[in-house]
Amino acid sequence: MENYFSNVPTWVSLLFIPTFPITIYFVSQIIKRGAIDAELPQKQVNNIQLGIWGFFTIYLTYTFLLSITGFLSENTLPPRVLLFTAIPLLIFLFGFIFNKPLYLKILDKIPLASLIRIHIFRFVGIFFLISAYYKVLPAQFALLAGIGDILTAIGAIFISKWVIEKKSWSGKAALIWNIFGFWDIVSVIISAIVTTKNSLENSTQSVIEITKIPFVWIPAFAPAVIIFLHISIFMKLKRER
Repeated sequence: MENYFSNVPTWVSLLFIPTFPITIYFVSQIIKRGAIDAELPQKQVNNIQLGIWGFFTIYLTYTFLLSITGFLSENTLPPRVLLFTAIPLLIFLFGFIFNKPLYLKILDKIPLASLIRIHIFRFVGIFFLISAYYKVLPAQFALLAGIGDILTAIGAIFISKWVIEKKSWSGKAALIWNIFGFWDIVSVIISAIVTTKNSLENSTQSVIEITKIPFVWIPAFAPAVIIFLHISIFMKLKRER
């Protein structure tokens, strides 16, 4: 079982663990505010929040169990962590949530700045850089993933501020930032697949480290949620025009 825990120092893992409950909290608060502004009944607002926490608690527990058994740590193509966690979550978000009229009703009431500002959680990308420092992830993959996320998070601070201040060019800036952030997460997924392919063919270092506890929550949670958030921002920009 020990082999399925990250090889980084314990303090790094302990620092990382709270990032996901905090992120889910802020996402749920944004949705709650949008639901209240959409004038939904308080009982429905409470049910939405309970549903968010309940779903992600079950989902992250499911991911934890897959990881702790070693099932996700097999170096396969496509990576199992994508096949059994990220892709099903993506299908759920776009196949179920995205097609609900309630989604658009709440989206219309969520301020654009709030949707952008939530991406500050992508400072979590610093853990890719830490992993590269401790040589548990390939440097090229970790640098691409870490620097892209950090730049997106920094951009989210400034873009959301400009949107709130209603700068004349804030809409275009938000669109450019959103394209960059969307491409960043797509490029990380592609890089993970390419790195896995190279490791299988040439016995080079793989990305298996991010399938270990606690970092397995990054590939299981982040790609699908980030893509959904970026598509929501594209939708918001289009509807506001």
